Amino acid sequence: MATTKRFDVRDLSLAPEGVRRIEWADRQMPVLAAIRERFEREQPLAGYRISACLHVTTETANLARTLKAGGADVVLCASNPLSTQDDVAAALVDEYDIGVFAIKGEDNDTYYQHIEAAVDHRPQLTMDDGADVIGVLHSARREQLGDIIAGTEETTTGVIRLKALERDGALGFPVIAVNEAKTKHLFDNRYGTGQSTVDGIIRATNVLLAGKKFVVGGSGWVGRGVASRARGMGAHVIITEVDPMRALEAVMDGYEVLPMERAAEIGDIFCTATGDKNVIGRAHMERMKDGAILSNTGHFNVEIEIPALRALATETREAREFVEEFTLADGRRLYLIADGRLVNLSAAEGHPALVMDMSFANQALAAEYAIANAATLERKVYDVPDDIDREIARLKLETMGIAIDELTEEQAKYLASWDEGT
Repeated sequence: MATTKRFDVRDLSLAPEGVRRIEWADRQMPVLAAIRERFEREQPLAGYRISACLHVTTETANLARTLKAGGADVVLCASNPLSTQDDVAAALVDEYDIGVFAIKGEDNDTYYQHIEAAVDHRPQLTMDDGADVIGVLHSARREQLGDIIAGTEETTTGVIRLKALERDGALGFPVIAVNEAKTKHLFDNRYGTGQSTVDGIIRATNVLLAGKKFVVGGSGWVGRGVASRARGMGAHVIITEVDPMRALEAVMDGYEVLPMERAAEIGDIFCTATGDKNVIGRAHMERMKDGAILSNTGHFNVEIEIPALRALATETREAREFVEEFTLADGRRLYLIADGRLVNLSAAEGHPALVMDMSFANQALAAEYAIANAATLERKVYDVPDDIDREIARLKLETMGIAIDELTEEQAKYLASWDEGT
């Protein structure tokens, strides 16, 4: 189908391969497919412009198709310079008539030009993965804030930023924190990121994890997922943390817990997963052994102090695709995967479609909810309503052929009472 929309993608001739891959992912996303079928009938998003800044992957393509099926006018840009799948971007433009501004490996200037292009769409609803569109709207495009009824946010990092805006009284419109939905962060962050991060590290380096000391910076849901999968492949996993409760839980789960300065001396592979900056800094790099591999699975590459690594190096070269070798003055070599960008999306394909089915079902239903409740939403960060969360879990179980029990009337009454004891 010829597109009438503006776009900037690498090569439209890649579209047929993108269509095949989008269709493959769609077979693993039955919940989103059911929502798309209903949206096509009911048109709950009809007449609304949506600007989405998300990783341009096969799974995101099926979300974009769902939003369009619901009547929305959708424009998509990349939320990371290295996460775009160029064949998918081409397919969205050429086959599905959706405006896309995304090229894998785009430079920083192009990345922000693409975000500006998404904002030029004059959205009434935004979708973010890291709050970049919302950031541009609140800084350079404040005149557009009044046009926007709501936004959604996919990541822990983005939600942290938006809650800071809310605390300062500066949030320009209501935002639904999709990341806070249980069917998102308990599954996507843990199982999706856990598997795809290890996948990215292995694809980039071809290292054997068994027997390696694998250091995970942070023990939130993402860090726990990475730690679990690395341990499952035979690695000796070390956790670094600043939160005593999470550190204690990691100890009770059987992991070694150390400060980063001590872990730096013994680790073979490092992966940060905190959402904060300089988790691995210059002082840590100065302690690392020859051959240490550095990676990040948090949203931004500030988790590794890359300028310090470059300053320490006397020589750099590309050791493998997505792997840069830094030779230090004393001859030690450190290896950085994908410039510290999200390793699961930069060096692999991101989360498996089966888990993104729930995350993007939340995005689609949050958009529908925001439009239906626009008149009552305040300029706050909202959680996804519990009934949406539970319905997505129910649908997911149903599509997996799994049945569960229901409370009897007597059981429900007992749980709601206080006067019936032993």
